[in-house]
Amino acid sequence: MSSKMIFINLPVADLHRSMAFYEALGWKVNQEFTDDNAACIVVDDNICLMLLIRDFFTTFSKRPVADTKAAINAAYALALGSAEEVDSLTEAALAAGATEEVNEDKRAQEAQVGMHGRTFIDPDGHQWEPFWMDYPGAN
Repeated sequence: MSSKMIFINLPVADLHRSMAFYEALGWKVNQEFTDDNAACIVVDDNICLMLLIRDFFTTFSKRPVADTKAAINAAYALALGSAEEVDSLTEAALAAGATEEVNEDKRAQEAQVGMHGRTFIDPDGHQWEPFWMDYPGAN
């Protein structure tokens, strides 16, 4: 395991539905860290999602769990290697049950600085923003 990793803990209503959604994006389930309460989704070597059923998620904090279908509580931006990867991931998400949020003003601002991004909302209301940016020094 890498010395620095990001684990994003997400509350979900239906663990199996959420696992299937993220697998449809091409991400893998790590069975070693998956049980009836949680599933570990490997995005890449340094990023994992921990999908937690709501009852289990409530044990992580004394604060109430946000209703992510009614209001945004975070946006998860994911840098990708090309505009095509952004579109491919977003299209896979839409095919798996996500909805796309289109903000033409944001897209215009991004285009001015050489970015290409899209936004999709997963079945539990979590907002994902895959993007690619053409910047000096990029591979």
